[in-house]
Amino acid sequence: MTSLSLNDLLPVLQLAIGPVILISGVGLLLLTITNRLGRVVDRARHLAREQANTPAGTASSKLHLQITILNRRAGILRASCMMLALTVLSAAILVLLLFLAKLANWEAGAVVIAVFCIGQLALIGSVIAFMRDINLSLTALRLDLNM
Repeated sequence: MTSLSLNDLLPVLQLAIGPVILISGVGLLLLTITNRLGRVVDRARHLAREQANTPAGTASSKLHLQITILNRRAGILRASCMMLALTVLSAAILVLLLFLAKLANWEAGAVVIAVFCIGQLALIGSVIAFMRDINLSLTALRLDLNM
């Protein structure tokens, strides 16, 4: 490794700011999704207790359908959280790669592109899952309104 002057490191620091900002933004999205997941879990527990105290019949089957939708939503939100975590991990690895490549005079373009693409694909997948959760929550709302 060669020693680098501050003037040599400044462009690398400027380049690394992008992934760091991405981490901050994804963190806020992750907070939103984990809050939704917590609400889904709480609602499912509430409906499960209500179903246990409801005699078998139409009301019980509607509660079962609600719980099934909530279970699907919880799985989708969990997948969204995992993809967001992968996005953050990719961004952190990207920052590290940029520094190491500069310090070691390593041409890491292909690796940087791959890590960046993995992070962006995970982010896209998470947002798609989030949209799916929103649609399922409206389906559950329609069931509530028809009860």
